[in-house]
Amino acid sequence: MESRSLPVPDGLDGTRVDAALAKMLGFSRTFAAEVAEAGGVRLDGRALGKSDKLHAGGWLEVEWAEKRGPEIVPIAVPDLGIVHDDDQIVVVDKPAGVAAHPSVGWEGPTVVGALAAAGFRIATSGAAERQGVVHRLDVGTSGLMVVAKTERAYTALKRAFKEREVDKIYHTVVQGHPDPLAGTIDAPIGRHPSHSWKFAVTPDGKDSVTHYETLEAFPAASLLEVHLETGRTHQIRVHMAAHRHPCAGDPLYGGDPTLSARLGLTRQWLHAHELAFAHPATGEEVRFTSDYPADLQHALDVLRDQ
Repeated sequence: MESRSLPVPDGLDGTRVDAALAKMLGFSRTFAAEVAEAGGVRLDGRALGKSDKLHAGGWLEVEWAEKRGPEIVPIAVPDLGIVHDDDQIVVVDKPAGVAAHPSVGWEGPTVVGALAAAGFRIATSGAAERQGVVHRLDVGTSGLMVVAKTERAYTALKRAFKEREVDKIYHTVVQGHPDPLAGTIDAPIGRHPSHSWKFAVTPDGKDSVTHYETLEAFPAASLLEVHLETGRTHQIRVHMAAHRHPCAGDPLYGGDPTLSARLGLTRQWLHAHELAFAHPATGEEVRFTSDYPADLQHALDVLRDQ
């Protein structure tokens, strides 16, 4: 068993137990809730549930059993493109339907599993099931990901992503026409208040900034180039939906199923098109681009032929 005892800081006064443990101990909200429901959280000697509130200055005691991460299963992914490979990093072009790394409940292929199957050696201090992963793409999002192969690269890239020094450019087709045609969406993102698997713009969410520009406009949709300043889960999908222009093919965040069917989409039209960062060994900028996969290109062709 693992345990921690510490005072509740002033900044977490009135915060729910699951949210507070996530901030103080780095737990996921789900794991924090499991710890509380198992009787592992006590405040001034009193057991708390996941939704109970903390008070500043109280003495918090937390006890939990360390969870083993999901096992990496080497599964070949023939469509996984290797865009760049050297001693420090490997840049991959991830197809849709592939997760970044193993997680509870996911039984499909992963980037780390595909790299293991292809004989790549990853040696970093990251969690065993997330070896080398410094950023993620949704399962239904295709495009570029960089994976660190060494501790040096892992440390440098984690810092670069945290300090917003990585240029992350996505292309997406959204419904309708954003007004203005180019702009910035600056709205905090947090967990959806009533759907545990969704995210939403919430007052107490994390700082989230998305810059977008219209590249092409069609009668029912627009092709946008998006620069992410932050990297929250589902950020583009949440921000565009909140802007009333959900990503085409994205039913989770309000995509029109009629339009999806007409375009032949079975996932959101969202592609990590370009990625640039300082190489962890040389410090020189490296930049990579990825072409649209066949399903996204087909949908775009349909829009252009209207």
